[in-house]
Amino acid sequence: MLELYKSEFLKYLDARVEIKEPKNLYEPIAYILSLGGKKLRPILALMAADAFGDNYKKAMDVALAVEVFHNFTLIHDDIMDDAPLRRGSKTVHEKWNSNIGILSGDAMLIQSYQILESYDSDTFKKLLTIFSKTAIEVCEGQQLDVDFETRKDVSINEYLKMIRQKTSVLVAASLKMGAVVVGADEIEAQKLYDFGLNLGIAFQLQDDYLDTFGDPNTFGKQVGGDIIENKKTFLYLKAIDLGSKNEKETLEFLFDKKLIDNKEKIETVRTIFNDSGALSQTKFAIKKYTDKAFELLDEIDISDEKKVLLRRFGENLMTRTV
Repeated sequence: MLELYKSEFLKYLDARVEIKEPKNLYEPIAYILSLGGKKLRPILALMAADAFGDNYKKAMDVALAVEVFHNFTLIHDDIMDDAPLRRGSKTVHEKWNSNIGILSGDAMLIQSYQILESYDSDTFKKLLTIFSKTAIEVCEGQQLDVDFETRKDVSINEYLKMIRQKTSVLVAASLKMGAVVVGADEIEAQKLYDFGLNLGIAFQLQDDYLDTFGDPNTFGKQVGGDIIENKKTFLYLKAIDLGSKNEKETLEFLFDKKLIDNKEKIETVRTIFNDSGALSQTKFAIKKYTDKAFELLDEIDISDEKKVLLRRFGENLMTRTV
């Protein structure tokens, strides 16, 4: 069933992507949308609609809107991080340039709102309330992420708040919006949102883990990118909390500058993350938030069959290598 959702969405996506003039605005949009990816958010929107309604295709435009919005954020994030790769291919700003990337991303943000105009006025208003709140939270999360690069006093709670806003809220909103378009009860739709919020935190912690310890042949992004960019991830903060005096000093020195020899920096940091216990603590946190998500899932008033599907999807996310 999960493959059906993805297959149906990809067909819908392909049919809706249009390259028109000016080509330098629309070709980058088509390019990033064609790069693959897990399609996590659109699939969740369709799954939510299927869980509460009789026709998941009613959520197809919600799925498209959240996918377009998500990829807009990726274009801009990659420019801010000066990232060379996205899903194993050149990032938009590397293939074109930063100015084109910024403008194409802006157009995608506007398109994501236009897509939701297909729904009736009452539904559109409900979706807009959720979507706009989510969009500003994502921007806030991204700014916190940038701020943390130059701060030396970031706490674990601050970091969790940042990933909640930067990543989790869009996962949660995808689920809630999918439920809204098929007329789900507000209380049940909110329960689904809370499920997605915890699943999203676990997902981002897993992403942090893969960024440092993933297989470069399957991960699709530059492994060690967070270390190169001096990002204060959960791994880093736990290592600062748990590491020896020498390990803390080494981490603080390495994360205070951009180095020419990034290969040595990555290997040194990976060793400290492992030896300090930060790696095992990160894996424990991933499991904690996944388990919390599944506890919330059990409380939602949907069929056991739909709960099993959502649970299986969550389990697959936490065991992925990409």
